[in-house]
Amino acid sequence: MNSAIQRKTASPAHLGWRLIAAVYDLFPLLALWFFATIAAIALTGGVLEVHRLGHKLLVQALLLAVSAAYFVVSWLRGGQTVGMKPWRLRVVGVDGAAIDVKRALLRFAVALVSLGALGLGFFWCLVDRERRAWHDIAAGTLLVRLEKNS
Repeated sequence: MNSAIQRKTASPAHLGWRLIAAVYDLFPLLALWFFATIAAIALTGGVLEVHRLGHKLLVQALLLAVSAAYFVVSWLRGGQTVGMKPWRLRVVGVDGAAIDVKRALLRFAVALVSLGALGLGFFWCLVDRERRAWHDIAAGTLLVRLEKNS
């Protein structure tokens, strides 16, 4: 996407749009987590004991992997997750271009840190001039809201 066109047809997304998209993204994530848990059950021979450290780590690793895959693949294929599409939100580089794998992975990793800090990294977009969250700043990305005719 041409950066000049991007700047004319998009504006930085505020926290409310981010939160609404996050709620929408919970639905495909829940389905993916369900299948990841089924895979964990299959990998443990049908007996998944989450009180056993190995089993617990397996489930957590699979949940993290499918979550990362969902976001990274979505951001690489059009810059939008399922939850972002109805609200016309898109992740782009600061130059308005599509992001690469490195930026997408870094964005996901720092978003996890933001969540771990009680969401502080997400709320940062309330004080940032360009409405960037920590993961946007770290990865050199912007979350923009496209105009209706885009």
